[in-house]
Amino acid sequence: MRDFFERLGKWAGMMVTSAGGMALMLVQSIAWMFVPPLKLRNVFQQMEFVGVKSLFVVILTGAFTGAVLALQSYNALKRFGAESLVGPTVALSMARELGPVLTGLMVTGRAGSAMATELGTMRVTEQIDALYTMAVNPIKYLVSPRILAGVLMLPVLAVITDFVGVVGGYFVGVKMLGINPGVYIGRTVDFVKPHDIFDGLIKAACFGLILSLVACYNGFNTIGGAAGVGESATKSVVLGCVMILISDYFLTSVMF
Repeated sequence: MRDFFERLGKWAGMMVTSAGGMALMLVQSIAWMFVPPLKLRNVFQQMEFVGVKSLFVVILTGAFTGAVLALQSYNALKRFGAESLVGPTVALSMARELGPVLTGLMVTGRAGSAMATELGTMRVTEQIDALYTMAVNPIKYLVSPRILAGVLMLPVLAVITDFVGVVGGYFVGVKMLGINPGVYIGRTVDFVKPHDIFDGLIKAACFGLILSLVACYNGFNTIGGAAGVGESATKSVVLGCVMILISDYFLTSVMF
């Protein structure tokens, strides 16, 4: 029993330390964003890495998610004679929930792990220490561009996920299941409102902040050589995905 409480106390202390460290890193990165000179080149490079290079996995995920959602909702709604509501079901589910969440999870697995690995490698090879000796603040040079890129690019990727998800749902609903295309589109337009899309974009921006902050924190504080780099990447993906799902609940409860 004593060992259990000791392990529980160590785990709680580690969680509190990590939360405080992330909060401190976030404050520092935001403060350094506005300190000249502005490293726009670094920001654009990270936006390309987070956004452009994640397009394939995001499009693939969105298309098949919309397709399977249309198939499952058709089977359920057909029992009530409400097949015309397949379009709004797919569109609202993608815009409000599945688009931002799936985008956040996919980008966490692809870009978040890479961020943690890159920063972790720089830490164990003392490249970050070398930045200090050259009077370059590593938070401004390494962390701020990544956090800014995550916040800016996740809403863009979420829009793409929503769009291809709706297209995938349309293809399955209209071309495969025989729903009238006019009814499908008309019902979707009637039920989906602009605030549904905007709320999803706000979620996506929050998820971008979470995944980039978690990845940068774990990579920046890597210890233990090559094994530590792998551990930091694993922790970034697991913790980032869990925090996205937890924050999704609270954001949903506030917005809706």
